[in-house]
Amino acid sequence: MKADKIFINGEVITVDQHNSIAEGVAVQGNRILAVGSTEEVLSYRTADTEIINVNGKSLLPGFNDAHLHLTIYGTNLLGVSCIAPHIKSLDDIFIDLRKKCQETPKGKWVRAWGFKESSLKENRFPSKDELDAISTDHPIVIIRTCNHTSIANSKALEIAGITEQSSNPDGGIIERDSNGQLTGKLIENAHMQLFEYAAYAEDEIRKGMKLASDEFIQAGITSVHDAGAYGDGADSLRIMQQAINAGEVKVRVYALIGSLTNSHEFVEKMVSAGPITGLGDDRFRIGPAKLFTDGSSVGPTIATRQPYSHNQDDYGIIYYSQDELNRILGTAHKKGFQITAHAQGDRAIEMILDCIEAALSEHPREDHRHRIEHAGIASPDLQDRMKKLGVVPIPNPAFMYVNGERYLEYYGDRVQYMYPARDYIDKGIVAAFASDAPVIFLDPMLGIHAAVNRKSTDGQGVGENQCISVLEAIRAYTWNGAYASFEENIKGSIEVGKLADFTILSESILHVDQEKLKDVKIELTMVNGEVLYDRNDLCGKKNPKKGARSLVF
Repeated sequence: MKADKIFINGEVITVDQHNSIAEGVAVQGNRILAVGSTEEVLSYRTADTEIINVNGKSLLPGFNDAHLHLTIYGTNLLGVSCIAPHIKSLDDIFIDLRKKCQETPKGKWVRAWGFKESSLKENRFPSKDELDAISTDHPIVIIRTCNHTSIANSKALEIAGITEQSSNPDGGIIERDSNGQLTGKLIENAHMQLFEYAAYAEDEIRKGMKLASDEFIQAGITSVHDAGAYGDGADSLRIMQQAINAGEVKVRVYALIGSLTNSHEFVEKMVSAGPITGLGDDRFRIGPAKLFTDGSSVGPTIATRQPYSHNQDDYGIIYYSQDELNRILGTAHKKGFQITAHAQGDRAIEMILDCIEAALSEHPREDHRHRIEHAGIASPDLQDRMKKLGVVPIPNPAFMYVNGERYLEYYGDRVQYMYPARDYIDKGIVAAFASDAPVIFLDPMLGIHAAVNRKSTDGQGVGENQCISVLEAIRAYTWNGAYASFEENIKGSIEVGKLADFTILSESILHVDQEKLKDVKIELTMVNGEVLYDRNDLCGKKNPKKGARSLVF
C-alpha cells in the first residue's frame, strides 16, 4: 500500500467522531490511504510519491455546500453584475446595461443580477421607464439578489405576456402604481414565471456551469447540493450530467428535484418517471423532491405566524396550501424520495413539518432524512418537532452577516432563533450549512465566520446566543452536508477509505483571531485525489488555475 501523494506537517482537522487533529494524510488514487503523524504517513512513501509540506496550515475535508444554485450562479457570470466593485448607484448599473445592449443583438435578453437596493446611493428599485430609456429593442431584466424579485422593461413584459389586465399569479405579485400602471416589478411567482421566457440557451447554461464549478473549487468547495434553477428542471439535470461526464463540472453534485418555476410540475414529473433519491454515483446523485412554500427573508416575503415587526399587516406569501403540500410531497415520500421544501418563515416551516409528519404517519420509514431548506425562523417548538421527526435543516449562517440589520428591522427578537446553529447542536439536530449562492456570497469561510460570530456587516450582534465554535462550524460545512445526502460513509471527514476530497487553508483556522475568520484564504483544493486549485503552488508545480480571477462574490 504505497501513496501517490503525502501531505505532512499540517493541522489536519479530520472531522471524525472525536474531532481528531492529525499531522499528515496519505492519498492513493482517489482515496485516503492513511491519516496520522507525519512519521506515520511517510511510511507509505515510495520514490515516486509526491510529498507536500503543509507547514502548519489547516487541512480539512472539502467543503460541502448543502444548498446553492449551480446553474443560476454560472449563468449570472454571463450577465451584468450589480455587485461589481464599481457599482455604487443605479446610474452605474444603467451604464453597464447600455454597454451590454450595444454588444447584444436586438431582441436578445439582457440580464443583470445581484441587485440590492439598500447597497445603492438611491436606495430604491429602478423603474420600467428607466429601463425602457436604455433599450426597447432588448428585453431587459434586473434580478434582485434574493432571486425572488425582478424589474423588467416593457419589451420583457411584452414577451412574457404581462399587461395591465394580467392577474397576479398564485404566490406572486405583478406590481402596479396608484394609477394601475405596471411598474415593471415582479415579486415571487410572477418573477419566477418571467424566466419561462428569459431562459438561457443550452450552450450558455453549460458554459456557465463550467465557470461556476471553477469558482466553487477556488472556494474550497468539493461537493454541492444543487437546489434548482428557472425553467424545466429536467433540462437542467440533463445538461448538468452532460457537463459532469465531460469533466467540465468538477465538483460532486447532489441534485435536488426542484425548479424555481412551478416546482410542483417538475416534482410530479420526476415522481412519475421512476428514479428516486440516491440514484447515481459519487459524482452525480439524485437528491430530494423539493417545493417552494414561501418567499425571501429580505424581500421580505417569508410566511410568518406573527406579523413583521416593521409592518403589522404583513405575514408574507404562501405558495401552496397544506393539502397541496401533503399531496405532492406525500406522494414523493411514498414512492421513496427524500423530501424537502424551501421554508423560511415559521408558518412555512410549520407547514412542511405537518406535511412530513403526515407522510410518515401514513407510510413510516426509518432514516428518511427529510430536509427543510433554510428553515429561517426556527422557534424552539419547531426545533423540537424537527428533532422528533428526524428532519435535517439546511441553514444559511452568512445570511446573518449580510442581512442582519434588515432581519432586526423585519423580525425583531425573532433573530434570536433565526438559523439557530447553537440550538441545533445542543438538541442533537444535524444541520448542514449552505450559502444559497448566488443569493449571497459563496465563500464557506464567510459562513464559518458568521456562525462563530453572529454579527452583521456593521458589527451589530444578531442573535449572538446562537454562536458556535470553529470546529462545530467546520463539521456543519463538511460531514453534516454528507449526512444530508446519505453520503457520510464516503466523504465529509478525513478518514481512511474515504474519497480524497479536501482543502488547505492559508493558515491555521484554529489559531486565527475569530473576528478574522472570513479573511482566511483557500490555498489548495483536491477532488478525487486530483489537485484542481493550488493558489501558491504548494505542490511545487505550475498551477493551471494560477492567475484565475478571484471569486465573484
